[in-house]
Amino acid sequence: MHSERSLAESAFGDDDGTATPATRSALAAAVGSADPQDYLRAVAALCLDRVLVPVVATATRLGETVGGLSSDKEAEMSVVLLQAADGRRAMLAFTGTDALQAWDDTARPVPVTMDIAASSAQADGAVALLVDFAGPHPLVIDGDILAQLAAGHRLAELPDHQFGWVVAQRDAEE
Repeated sequence: MHSERSLAESAFGDDDGTATPATRSALAAAVGSADPQDYLRAVAALCLDRVLVPVVATATRLGETVGGLSSDKEAEMSVVLLQAADGRRAMLAFTGTDALQAWDDTARPVPVTMDIAASSAQADGAVALLVDFAGPHPLVIDGDILAQLAAGHRLAELPDHQFGWVVAQRDAEE
């Protein structure tokens, strides 16, 4: 029996996993800054880039080997959610494979845009997106900004150093 399966083409086919220097620079400027514009500038830089969402294998059924050791019989790939003591959850995203591997070198990177990462986070019940959690410059995206990103909007810096949301125009038939 021959099954024909194919994977969808990636929008990031030439991506080698390297972080974009401008994005990393914007995150570095935002970390520890008291200026809210530095934070917004970092989010706007992420909106022009892709992030890597880690997926890890999770055993769904364990088996036992002849020697008595346990082994994975079945596994699923899952996005990673962290949970705080109060129950709030956050999804992880990384600017490059170096940052992802600093957190977990076995995780597999899935490149996505910020709006997809944000909507996935909200769909999984997360209240935040943690970017570069293990460094070099961690950033938390939550609240109204996460909601706007999840709605498909992208933050952009305007020429007068103000910020605004770019909203895709919907077809009249939608």
